[in-house]
Amino acid sequence: MYAQRQLPYAPTPYIPRSALSATISLDEEVKLSTTVAERDLYDSLAEIYSIIITLDALEKAYLKDSIPESEYTETCSRLLKQYKSNLADETVAKAFGDLDTFKREWDMECPRATERLRVGLPATVEHPSHKPATQGSDADATLVVAATENFITLLDAIKIGLVEKDTLHPLLVDIIQAVNKVTDTDFDNKGKIVQWLITLNAMRAAERLPDDQARELQFDMEQAYHGFKATLKRE
Repeated sequence: MYAQRQLPYAPTPYIPRSALSATISLDEEVKLSTTVAERDLYDSLAEIYSIIITLDALEKAYLKDSIPESEYTETCSRLLKQYKSNLADETVAKAFGDLDTFKREWDMECPRATERLRVGLPATVEHPSHKPATQGSDADATLVVAATENFITLLDAIKIGLVEKDTLHPLLVDIIQAVNKVTDTDFDNKGKIVQWLITLNAMRAAERLPDDQARELQFDMEQAYHGFKATLKRE
């Protein structure tokens, strides 16, 4: 008798159909999470992914003049707010890491969204492309007063030590929006407002500016305020 020839591979064992159907159900939903906390985390990360993709498409549409400025500004502001709101949760922020890491992990190519998230402002606020409705000697005094009050509020906050990101960032947003309503002139140190917005945007909500940075911010904003007032006198 010939010796039994050994097969070059392990044969697949026979599994009765009844046993297979007892262990696998094609109708059963595959669960990515086993707890409510895990599900909430995955939902938040999925929402962040969606926000980044949507924001990139929005930026492309704006650059192509395919969307009105007012609609772009409203939509972009809402997306930025949703992005920050999701990352305000410590668990989500820890799983997210940072934007570059998240993009690498999910193989995302979104350069326009990346820049917008870095700045933290709609392009229409960062670089207004239209002249305000009122300007020069006919400028609405109410808008000028509002911009002035915003500068003073920010400077007062710095002087009394309210230098957390979640305090300063909204005040700076109010300033840049207010001055853009008064004038589209690139007055002295106006760019500093945007630069500080970018700096604060990269910080955690409760993070404070060190004393030296707080003094630098105060100096820059005082100079920007003087530049704003000087522009009003020239126009």
